[in-house]
Amino acid sequence: MDITDWRHKIDELDRRLVELLNERAQAAHEIGKLKRNTSMPIYEPQREKKIFENVQRANRGPLPEGELRQVYERIIDVMRNIQKNEIAPSLQATDGRTEFDREVND
Repeated sequence: MDITDWRHKIDELDRRLVELLNERAQAAHEIGKLKRNTSMPIYEPQREKKIFENVQRANRGPLPEGELRQVYERIIDVMRNIQKNEIAPSLQATDGRTEFDREVND
């Protein structure tokens, strides 16, 4: 394959990644609804630890583990914000901060 072929492959992979990230975002949104209705916290360190373990176990390279973790840290941040936006209306009755905000900032 030449560079043009590789770039076409990357373009197709990017389209697939966007589709998968949007599916993940939809799942995070639905989880946000469930958390809102059950007063569960947005930030769940044990769940995040499990996610990191799962993706590291699935990694066959050549992406180094440290870089993969950085990618997933950002993905998790974005998904947490999606959940925060889902829960936000119910937080207006309180101080407007999530449990994660309180843990980090207090």
